[in-house]
Amino acid sequence: MNYTSLPAQPRLPPAGHSGSAMWLPLLLGVLLWAVLWWLRDQQSLPASDAFVFITGCDSGFGRLLALRLDQRGFRVLASCLTPAGAEDLQQVASSRLHTTLLDVTEPQSVQRAAKWVETHVGEAGLFGLVNNAGVAGIIGPTPWLTEDDFHRVLKVNTLGPIRVTLALLPLLQQARGRVVNISSVLGRLAANGGGYCVSKFGLEAFSDSLRRDVAHFGVQVSIVEPGFFRTPVTNLEHLENSLQECWARLPPSTQAHYGEAFLPKYLQVQQHIMSLICDPDLTKVSRCLEHALTARYPRTRYSPGWDAKLLWLPASYLPASLVDVVLTWVLPKPAQAVY
Repeated sequence: MNYTSLPAQPRLPPAGHSGSAMWLPLLLGVLLWAVLWWLRDQQSLPASDAFVFITGCDSGFGRLLALRLDQRGFRVLASCLTPAGAEDLQQVASSRLHTTLLDVTEPQSVQRAAKWVETHVGEAGLFGLVNNAGVAGIIGPTPWLTEDDFHRVLKVNTLGPIRVTLALLPLLQQARGRVVNISSVLGRLAANGGGYCVSKFGLEAFSDSLRRDVAHFGVQVSIVEPGFFRTPVTNLEHLENSLQECWARLPPSTQAHYGEAFLPKYLQVQQHIMSLICDPDLTKVSRCLEHALTARYPRTRYSPGWDAKLLWLPASYLPASLVDVVLTWVLPKPAQAVY
């Protein structure tokens, strides 16, 4: 009997072999990209005595950055809101650091400061501008607030950096310098009511558009978005006093909608959150600011703080409906709530 010989069947690869063969190059590519990114991120400019102008150096991030840059040999031009803040900073800094008074909400004050900076930098131009000055304002339910409450915060946190940047832009272009705007992780996710989140969202938009518009002239723009840190902006006593004053001015009808128990509960939640996530280590922010000024390739955005990286930024990518559910669950409910 004759049997027709059958063609040899191809041998199938072991189960999972094709999948691993596909994923391995991808994983190696991602690993290579991460290594190259890290190596690029570590490259620094040569040591420099370039001029850097910083706003809001009375305390907090601004004061710490001014002192650290002074120690690194930069010629720091530090602006303070109060004479006491300027005097205190000058006493602990070297003779390279110079101070001036600046109210970023006043156009004339900004113009005087810009002339002062121009006198100091001369033909060298301004290498760095750090817009740090900021306020918290009233943080609370939006229906409690007035237009003036929003305007006071926007004047400092949004219009102030815009005004200062535009006044110093020619000097920055002259030195092919850098602008570093201190925003907040709340510029990515509006976690509470009040003008603070609104102002930081505006600063983010200004920074993004500025970065594209001045790139042709060699000026680089970075945004630092800190999480919650213990600074005068997050001073719990000040925040509570502001909200209590806000409650006291509300008409009786509005107070009745919320109930007498609402304010103490709201303050309790605020206190718990602040005590839980506020980081006392301000150097986490100053290191990002220094990197933005000294790295050969500064990042577009920095997010110092564990809460920024693990909580607020991931939440900003979630569906708004889900974030709404979580945040409304955390905060107390008004007495006459219908939902």
